Order: sequence, then C-alpha cells, then structure tokens
Amino acid sequence: MKTNGASRILGAIVAAAIASCATYANAQTGGMPNDASMQSAAAPAASNRNNNRTDSAIVRDVRRAFTRTTNLNSANIRVEARHGIVTLSGTVPQQSQIARAGNAARSVRGVTSVHNRLTVRRRASQ
Repeated sequence: MKTNGASRILGAIVAAAIASCATYANAQTGGMPNDASMQSAAAPAASNRNNNRTDSAIVRDVRRAFTRTTNLNSANIRVEARHGIVTLSGTVPQQSQIARAGNAARSVRGVTSVHNRLTVRRRASQ
C-alpha cells in the first residue's frame, strides 16, 4: 500500500509539472494562438499601465510631487505635458529650486523627459 500512495503523489507532482510547463509555454508564445482578440486586447492594457498616461494625469502628479518636495515654492511654476514630455516654465525665488522642480517632475511615472525653463524671480526695485 505504501507504493500505491507514493505512486499517487509522484503522479500528482508530474502532472503539476507538466501543467506548469504548458502554462509557461503558452505565456511565452502569447497565449492561445487561435484567439487573436484576446492577444490584441491584452497588449495595450499592459502598456497603458507603464508609460501611456494621460497628459492631465502627469500634470496632476507633477504638481503633487512639487508639494512633497521640501524647499520648493511652486506657486509660480506652470506645468505642461505632452506625450510624457513635461515643460516647466515660470519663476522660483532661488536658483536651487530650479533643480528641485526638475528632479521632482522627473520622478513622476510616465514622464519621459523634462524641459526645465524656470528662471529665478527678480526682486522689484525699490
């Protein structure tokens, strides 16, 4: 009887290994080759999660990143996004804040590059 029980366990392990290999093979070849509609629907969904974010979502998240960045006055910073390219324009009170704003924008998911056109605000002459 011990041999029979061991045979069942061994058979179950082999069956699980075969099923696992079949699943892995389907994943490598793109799934079921007969169902093209499933393949085309799955590919865009995966890429949308990675970098294809809307411009408005990127602008919103860059603004949020500014609020989390210490020693950054973002009140006069304009943020624009187009296809992952973020443009920062406007003024900041100190030179060091230009780099801080650029780094904060680069940290946002979906941002592919940053055009940092910020300048230091000049004080009004007295």
